[in-house]
Amino acid sequence: MAGKIRHQLHLSEALSERFEKLAAKPGANKSAMLEEALEQWLTRKGHHDLDDRFGLRLDRITAALSRIERADHILLESFALFIRYELAIHPPLAETDQAGRAKGRERFNLFIEQVGQAVASGRRTLDTRGEGGR
Repeated sequence: MAGKIRHQLHLSEALSERFEKLAAKPGANKSAMLEEALEQWLTRKGHHDLDDRFGLRLDRITAALSRIERADHILLESFALFIRYELAIHPPLAETDQAGRAKGRERFNLFIEQVGQAVASGRRTLDTRGEGGR
């Protein structure tokens, strides 16, 4: 019994009778049965305490992530439709139009540079609070 602490319990008569019947079976051990039952009860109770403590916060975080996911979906869909529209209304450049291709590369590189600067600075072009944009 090293490492074990003795406890004295008071059980209702009905529960005591059920406990004694279970303990009378071969291989049953009252201490082991009570230890396992108490461990399960405490573990289950601990989970409820965690839910009570963090459940509301986790629900708020989940809702915020859902809003972000929805906003990202709208943004990506808008961007994809814009690109499709732009590609549909502008005819492709001729293979021999080197000046047009050079201008296209220049504009694309400028676009990538501006996106990089905006991301690095935290500035937003379409800021709903009126702090960003031009």
